[in-house]
Amino acid sequence: MNGAESLVHTLLDSGVNVCFTNPGTSEMHFVSALDRIAGMRCVLGLFEGVVTGAADGYWRIADKPASTLLHLGPGLGNGLANLHNAKKARSGVVNVVGEHATYHVPLNAPLTSDIEGVARPMSHWVRTSVSADHIARDGKAAVAAARTAPGQIATLVLPADTAWSELSAGTDATASGVSAQPPAAPKVDAARVTAAAAALAGPDTLLLLGGKALRDGALVSAGRIAAKTGCALMSEFAVARVQRGAGRVAVARMPYVVEVAQAALARFRKVVLVGTTPPVAFFAYPGKPSMLAPPGCEFVTLAEVDQDLGDALAALADRLDASVIAPAGIAQLQRPGAGALPGGKNTSEGIAAVLAALLPEEAIVVDESVTIGRAFGAATAGAAPHDWLTGCGGAIGYALPVAVGAAVAAPNRRVVVLEGDGSGMYTPQALWTMAREGLNVTVVVFANRSYQILRGELLAVGAGEPGPRANQMLTLDNPTLDWTALARGMGVPATRADDLAAFADQFARSLATPGPSLIELTL
Repeated sequence: MNGAESLVHTLLDSGVNVCFTNPGTSEMHFVSALDRIAGMRCVLGLFEGVVTGAADGYWRIADKPASTLLHLGPGLGNGLANLHNAKKARSGVVNVVGEHATYHVPLNAPLTSDIEGVARPMSHWVRTSVSADHIARDGKAAVAAARTAPGQIATLVLPADTAWSELSAGTDATASGVSAQPPAAPKVDAARVTAAAAALAGPDTLLLLGGKALRDGALVSAGRIAAKTGCALMSEFAVARVQRGAGRVAVARMPYVVEVAQAALARFRKVVLVGTTPPVAFFAYPGKPSMLAPPGCEFVTLAEVDQDLGDALAALADRLDASVIAPAGIAQLQRPGAGALPGGKNTSEGIAAVLAALLPEEAIVVDESVTIGRAFGAATAGAAPHDWLTGCGGAIGYALPVAVGAAVAAPNRRVVVLEGDGSGMYTPQALWTMAREGLNVTVVVFANRSYQILRGELLAVGAGEPGPRANQMLTLDNPTLDWTALARGMGVPATRADDLAAFADQFARSLATPGPSLIELTL
């Protein structure tokens, strides 16, 4: 058995059975091993940012890591933006990055680079296997690192000669005596529970939730705490995954705009943090604060993001004698009939109403709607139960790849992508993967023909109204993007909706049709 075969067996033995790939010459022995060894689903991405983003989406839904296969330092570099997003989302990913054969590296061939140096800023764990005999143990360590709460990026560099070399006699090909399971997420101590219980009393206190505190069971505990204490509930702005909709505890999302966030937080004198940190502005703005809470607001940490957040909230509910009371804030189903759907021009409010009415039960919504989608949250709180995923690292181009990974993780659920036309152009190659894999993904592209977010940011930083040259950097016309042609060219059926009636009709048909489709929604 060679080193590449040992790694495939080790990954499978560790429960990693999906590999998002974009390989090159140095990875061919690993490709060959994947071809010969049954059990690994291999999904090709035409750009490394699709590969790394898909691994992020897979973790968010499956709660276990996928592997990626990337080609040398440049291939890893192409995937770094979505590895950054995955890291901020606290997703677990096992990257396998090919390297030149060890004896070839000193010759400084064109693709030679410092792969570990490229990997470190976006990885929690980095290692280069030094021989075929070490690969199984290194692979197990990578999987354990990726699974370490709340989820980590592990990057294993695989020199070509370690992949093609045979294992020494007697070497354990899967390191069977080594566990790929990390320690369990630590519990919070009683003192923190007591301090949090003392802090929460009345509507001027807030329970601020992040990470796995936004899963259904933890939200039930949060709702009970709110019912008992009268505190408010809110999530951090960047949510990797929140389970929401009818029958679940509704949680308002921290606003993006500084002034709006300040207004939302103005009344709170105490904030209890669960799996998150004190909220800050996305950027520094002249004359505006970086910290969003009012001066003098006291922060009390119940649980860090790497702790058992569900257990922490259950312990707090128990400490408050709230474990069996009805949760506050349960969203009620709001499902208007087809005749009650809005018509006319495409507006944020109208689009939200269509989404709320038609989202299927257990849909997975991947939201990169940027500006137009800021009102979608409240309007869809009473939709059928669903998961809502947002970008966590701020690097645009995350949604289409994340949708690929989410659909691979949950093939029987409908994935709905809410995508801006500018951000979508960072990773449109994901459409091809959706078509090739037959993934049940509905992509809605909001075509406003501009980087609308940047128009607002230009004003927010005090740089004034855009002039002719600035406008050239903010608009996406001349030529106008044709998303229907782009999608069809990559095998995805596509339509265009110029008004809400057309959108509702096309959206309903897409949801009822297996496989991927795209709707370009003109604004």
